Amino acid sequence: QVQLVESGGGLVQAGGSLTLSCVVSGSIFSINTIGWYRQAPDSERELVADISSGGRTNYADSVKGRFTISRDNTKNTVTLRMNSLKAEDTAVYYCYCNVNQFWGRQNDYWGQGTQVTVSS
Repeated sequence: QVQLVESGGGLVQAGGSLTLSCVVSGSIFSINTIGWYRQAPDSERELVADISSGGRTNYADSVKGRFTISRDNTKNTVTLRMNSLKAEDTAVYYCYCNVNQFWGRQNDYWGQGTQVTVSS
């Protein structure tokens, strides 16, 4: 079993900051891409940011310059630092990872989601 445990969501005023963290545990050999998606009410889930095993980052245009993603491969964690938050950043944020498992398998896993609410 593979588990993703997210933390750091909450309520913040517009212009404020939050940091989301996600810890991956379980039967994995290594983590390939890991990142964050979000889903607002009545909207599709969208990529916020991800980071490859080599450290290459990818951001949604809407968060470039405001959000920073990083990972710690020794602790199987990913962190999303969110600055200058806007009301439109309000959503449930999901941690995602693609992992290498034993016997050559590769699978995708999701966290349970953490709510981020930005008040204007």
